[in-house]
Amino acid sequence: KQWFQFVKPNFERYVEPQRKIADIIIPRGVENKVAITMVTQFIEKKLLEKSNLHRAKLKILGQSAGDHSLSENVLILEDTRQLQAMNTILQDDLTSAEEFIFYFDRVSTLLVENGLEPVGETSAVVVLRAGSSFETGLKRVSPDCRTGRILIQSNDRNGEPELHYLKLPDDIHTHDTVLILDPQLSSGGAALMAVQVLIDHGVAQDRIVFVTYFSGRMGLNRLTHVFPHLHVVVCKITGDIQERWIEKKYFGC
Repeated sequence: KQWFQFVKPNFERYVEPQRKIADIIIPRGVENKVAITMVTQFIEKKLLEKSNLHRAKLKILGQSAGDHSLSENVLILEDTRQLQAMNTILQDDLTSAEEFIFYFDRVSTLLVENGLEPVGETSAVVVLRAGSSFETGLKRVSPDCRTGRILIQSNDRNGEPELHYLKLPDDIHTHDTVLILDPQLSSGGAALMAVQVLIDHGVAQDRIVFVTYFSGRMGLNRLTHVFPHLHVVVCKITGDIQERWIEKKYFGC
């Protein structure tokens, strides 16, 4: 009586449909630790193989992109005497935290201003935590600009970027311009993921503007090679991949 009244209906309602679509079924469930360990090790092995393949492709992409000139969609701030002076102060190790924040906010204002279109609705996506250093400049240029947050961190074991947090405006796909704010672009891995996340949420590639202060040439070429219609606004381009230092000086830690 219990079988027909409780067990069989629940089996047909919940268990049987899963059996039809499941890739693998482990007998005895959580008690079968040997089978669970084997499945877990197999998944870890496949993920590692995928990671190694992905890094190999990125390396090839970086080598091929490094031979190309900068995309016509890359806008470099005009190297005026004022900008030269501010860059000198920002890159001086003896610059105090107060001075660094003051001058970086001035430069970020110029970068955001060059990244915005004069018409249409605009939003910005801050790449945490470094991208928060752009928010003062953003509010100076567009006080009512809607912002989103995205957190991308590199895996300590394989170096691949991983998405940890995402919060975007619901109608971001309808906005005319979407800024991605990250003060430093090194290898380009996190930037590639950030742009791809926006594209996955319906934002057209030609409406995305990546705004950065300091960029390595290889990472920049890699980004524009993968997304040829992407717009980039940058202050200074270097030939080498450098350690991220801007957020450390801006936030003091």
